[in-house]
Amino acid sequence: MQQRYLIALGSNVRHPRHGPPPAVLRAALAAMAAEGLEIEAASPVIASVPLGPSRRRYANAAARVATPLTPPALLALLQQIEASFGRVRRGSRWGARTLDLDVVLWSGGPWRSRTLTVPHPAFRERLFVLGPARAVAPRWRDPHTGCTIRHLHAQLTRRLTRRAPTPR
Repeated sequence: MQQRYLIALGSNVRHPRHGPPPAVLRAALAAMAAEGLEIEAASPVIASVPLGPSRRRYANAAARVATPLTPPALLALLQQIEASFGRVRRGSRWGARTLDLDVVLWSGGPWRSRTLTVPHPAFRERLFVLGPARAVAPRWRDPHTGCTIRHLHAQLTRRLTRRAPTPR
């Protein structure tokens, strides 16, 4: 049975073969397809400011994929793809990385294990996830809030706009 997933893609390090981060994301989509994931939709690549200590801007995108894999099996495959792009997990959070692939949502609803939580715990607060996600899955609902991706994006955009300092 096919499962559907929303995957967030990110990169802020040039790859020796694939080139700059936007090209890394395009190559990652091709690698995902080569591994048997059906790419149903892929968003345009956007640029975003980094979270945490990294100084390099990120390239971000989202993909809606179909696969018979369970959430843990998909996570293992995505981590294998990350490793093939040179990703080394050193435990440093928010550091520079060639490729980051995150399971954001799953058509089966919530999932929680020691290594994976779906929905992704922070996706509702990240414009660099919700913007691309809105392009590929605007009507997909967050199983915890019941809100669509489109609605979550609008809510976050309004909150961020209200917090922004007014120019003097």
